[in-house]
Amino acid sequence: MRLAWLLAILLIMLACNVPSASTPTPNLLATLSAVTALPADSTLQPDIVPSSISEPTGKIAFVCQIFKAQASNQICIIHADGSGFQRLTTDDTRQHYYPSMSPDGQSVIYAAFREPNIYEIYEMNIASGNVTQLTDRLGNLNGPEISPDGSLIAFKLSTAAANQIWVMNRDGTNPYFIPNALGWDPTWSPDGMSILFASDMQGGVQLYTIKLDGSELLKISNLPAIRGRSDWSPNGQFIVTYSGEAWKRDVYIMNADGSDARMLSPTGGNSQGPSISPDGQWVAFTSYYDHYGEDHGCEIYIMRVDGSDVRRLTDNDYCDYQPRWGP
Repeated sequence: MRLAWLLAILLIMLACNVPSASTPTPNLLATLSAVTALPADSTLQPDIVPSSISEPTGKIAFVCQIFKAQASNQICIIHADGSGFQRLTTDDTRQHYYPSMSPDGQSVIYAAFREPNIYEIYEMNIASGNVTQLTDRLGNLNGPEISPDGSLIAFKLSTAAANQIWVMNRDGTNPYFIPNALGWDPTWSPDGMSILFASDMQGGVQLYTIKLDGSELLKISNLPAIRGRSDWSPNGQFIVTYSGEAWKRDVYIMNADGSDARMLSPTGGNSQGPSISPDGQWVAFTSYYDHYGEDHGCEIYIMRVDGSDVRRLTDNDYCDYQPRWGP
């Protein structure tokens, strides 16, 4: 009888140490996969780092509307931890916009007004402040972005008939229109072989990808009220964009083929223009969380790629927007 009691007690103790099927051990990879809808057998998983040590690094270039007028927009830069704010452009009389960082983090590329219907693309060395004009009267240009290998620049050219995606050499030579690429806000795939852009070529605005020779045009998104400015994760696995009606926009994340799109940003901020950090762990974006409804209330925020840990980087009485992350 005593032996039977001992066996019963032993079985109870063992049962207490069996992991419960209803409360599995948290798994960071599974958590992020649930957000980004990554295939379980995928070989291109995000670089998962525990949140306690995955702090943001690098710099973020953005438009700073310090004079509260688009005609005088400037380009500024800030460290990803919110320190080191710096105004880069110095001409108070011209509009500068659509900045992006070079792959090596040494320069910023942007478009600036020259004369009616003429915007030029410029590259500024951050350390020296030296500026190089790369285009010469091609037309109304914006959204320049340097390819991952640093050799090419994609940008948008607007004509009376259509918006077109163009590519040129890093020094501005040999500009050409990518056949079939009618749209705006181009961004490169991590391997430099394709370009992601927004277009209304089939009706409502959606995201498309295309090869540099104009082949393999694919519509990948199916979201209402997409605007444009999107980004591709460094490992090629997922894409961020933004969607929604005026003052009700949110940042979305989806697989690189456009499947399983879901809202990423907390609601209520009119969030837009996302950019992914070089390590793939963070997303920078514009939002009005702290000044909702104010024309000059947009600030630069960052969040983790699962939508958590939202942090405000700028705090001004003017609008900061169009962030682009670099090393």
